[in-house]
Amino acid sequence: MRLAWRARHSIEYLKFLPERLGFGYCKPIGQRAVWIHAVSVGETRAAQPLIEAYLARGESILLTHMTLNGRRTGEKLFSQAIAGGKICQVYLPYDLCWSVEHFLKVFKPKLGLFMETEAWPTVVFRCAEIGLPLFLVNARLSERSARRVNRFGKAGRALFQAFSGILAQTGFDARRYQALGVKNVEIVGNLKFDVALDEKALAQGKGWKQVLHSHQRLMVCAASTRDGEEAIILKAWKDLLLTNAFMVAPLLCLVPRHPERFSEVADQIQGAGLKFRRRSEWVGSPKDTESLEVILGDSMGEMPMYYSAADLVVMGGSLLPFGGQNLIEACAAGCPVLLGEHTYNFQQAAIDALEVGAAKRIHGDLLLGESVALMETLKSLLLNSDELEKMARAAKNYSEEHQGATKKLLAALDRQNFILN
Repeated sequence: MRLAWRARHSIEYLKFLPERLGFGYCKPIGQRAVWIHAVSVGETRAAQPLIEAYLARGESILLTHMTLNGRRTGEKLFSQAIAGGKICQVYLPYDLCWSVEHFLKVFKPKLGLFMETEAWPTVVFRCAEIGLPLFLVNARLSERSARRVNRFGKAGRALFQAFSGILAQTGFDARRYQALGVKNVEIVGNLKFDVALDEKALAQGKGWKQVLHSHQRLMVCAASTRDGEEAIILKAWKDLLLTNAFMVAPLLCLVPRHPERFSEVADQIQGAGLKFRRRSEWVGSPKDTESLEVILGDSMGEMPMYYSAADLVVMGGSLLPFGGQNLIEACAAGCPVLLGEHTYNFQQAAIDALEVGAAKRIHGDLLLGESVALMETLKSLLLNSDELEKMARAAKNYSEEHQGATKKLLAALDRQNFILN
């Protein structure tokens, strides 16, 4: 019923429905594949360097998802390997005994790697029972999530203890898993630093930026925004334009995280009285944006283009308590970042970026409100080209200096499998 409801927006939600129940696999990959579960878009992108490393070793990959957008991202990233039979892409079945059992019998993977936070009880405990090594990799656990796990008492802690091992992003994450009683925990870093941005998209964004700069125009990208944040950003942007502090008014590129909200956000922009156009309607050159105040980024897979075109990024998910979205990708494109107060999903990455000057924190005044604090911070930075340039260099250096998690992760998995065998 949930999928049928979502199918109002896209009939693809009903496609491959039997897979969600553990059946109907068209061409199961050969057994003894490396199974990598990446629930949605972010996890799938983060898994890219790991998947490519295993493909380079000659391994077959079973790639599972839970969301439609995760599957679409996997199809785009690994189209050649899927077409060549190196990767089999399916939905992870719902966490029911019989669906999980049939899934495991069909594929019989030799190793399971769940990305970041996924821990489905039936899957995890069944893998432990049959002796299938299952690791939580690129693992993260916020204080908030750790408290939720502890609410389930022994049952919650037993779930994470049932993994063969947990390979954590940071020391913060590792200590929280250890506090749950997990013995086998290693720190390997964050795979997202190793994700290579699409060169074509970066070049396209740089071209857009050159056109904007030739007209002395700056652009701010509000990236992966969540419900409620667009109102804060649009209010701040409207107030910023009303200050008349700029010879040429800057441009806002607003990119909601969830595609199903594109039309809703378009209505908000229109309601704010700002001149805008959807990216999907933009068929000309960046010059066509001259009369606009806002671009609605209603496209998929173009974040690297938006980042490389922007002079500054406001990171979605951080203005309201959603935990923050991925600031690493913006830094990799050499774009400085503004963060709200809520960055617990990227705690260490945010701390490090702030420390080296790649990011700044927006400290909202409870009396004035988040939109005023955001507006003042945007105004201060956009009028200071030297500071923006300094932050951009720091962002690029920060992303490059933290690479290398893929090698550490592979070495840890090789070592763990040797011990288990």
